[in-house]
Amino acid sequence: MNTDFTKYQAQTSPYPLGMEVSHAVGSYIYDTNNKKYLDFVAGVSACALGHQHPKVNQAIKNQLDKYSHVMVYGEYSQSPAVEYCKLLVSLLPPTLNKTYLVNSGTEAIEGALKLARRTTGRSQLISCHNAYHGNTMGSMSVMGFEERKQVFRPLIPDVDFITFNNEADLEKITTKTAGIILETIQGGAGFIQPHNDFLKKVRQRCDEVGAMMILDEIQPGFGRTGKLFGFQHYDVVPDILVMGKGMGGGMPVGAFTAEASRMDLLSDNPKLGHITTFGGHPVIASACLATLKEITETNLMDEAIEKENLFRSLLVHPLIEDVRGRGLMLAAMTKSADITNEVILKCQDKGLILFWLLFEGTAIRITPPLTISNEEIKEGCKIMLDVMDEIFNKE
Repeated sequence: MNTDFTKYQAQTSPYPLGMEVSHAVGSYIYDTNNKKYLDFVAGVSACALGHQHPKVNQAIKNQLDKYSHVMVYGEYSQSPAVEYCKLLVSLLPPTLNKTYLVNSGTEAIEGALKLARRTTGRSQLISCHNAYHGNTMGSMSVMGFEERKQVFRPLIPDVDFITFNNEADLEKITTKTAGIILETIQGGAGFIQPHNDFLKKVRQRCDEVGAMMILDEIQPGFGRTGKLFGFQHYDVVPDILVMGKGMGGGMPVGAFTAEASRMDLLSDNPKLGHITTFGGHPVIASACLATLKEITETNLMDEAIEKENLFRSLLVHPLIEDVRGRGLMLAAMTKSADITNEVILKCQDKGLILFWLLFEGTAIRITPPLTISNEEIKEGCKIMLDVMDEIFNKE
């Protein structure tokens, strides 16, 4: 590991993986020794089209030759951002028709929480146990994992928690509730899908009491589950849709979308209700536009379901108890966190990149680029199974 990496660059954990990256192309990342690694993580779901996708790269280069940042968000009409928002809205239900572009998923969450309070005039926010929505103070306030929050308290007040898929808990959503925020598929908790029309029942309860339903699509969004957004599998439409990660083809971006009259509340009384300098950056928006067109104008979303089926057919092993998730948002569940750790680390040694989930220690993250080939899937799964055989045979 490069010692300057840990000496001069702040870290997020005491044990970073420390690979020294040389370059990345398609489904592979290469280190400075020119060893190649098959990428089953895609920058934690961010590189939806793999690495160095030619259409994304070309869009970035074309825009760089015109202009980069010229003015804070929302003052000038900049065609990449305008075109992007128009195309996005054309692909969404009619009530999701105005988009605020920001710089990351957690910033989009912050804006969505503010919009729920501004729209309803209420203060209470409800989230789920084991939820993850980002790591800024507002997003952390609706994180359902106290161990990660305690040392940063006090956080935003008037936040309550329910259990995902627990219908009885929906009674906690009342006329005091500004909004309930849910991951469409719980990510850090282990890629848990909603069951028994849970999201529809949340929708119904919100309608009854006038609360905003906020869906966090930062991980499931942009084709990863086989539809553009995960909520489209579950016959429900949120009041506020939050997105990020795969939206930018590997570039830093986030957004939240709502009905226009609600979104306009952030621009008046008070003015500048939400503001960002670099949101809607023309170079980033160009990458987003190229990414969205590629995802929606090709067969990548249909192929995500076919590739899920291939993964499920291959990932059969005594150490794998279940494969959770949908499309190319999958988690192989092992018998213990120790096994998961050993598999991830040994697979990296053998040229396969896997990763952990935030709160579920037994889960192995499998979120490859949507562009991954069937042959690459077979190659990676063989490495996984060979490593698991080594672990299983020594027990």
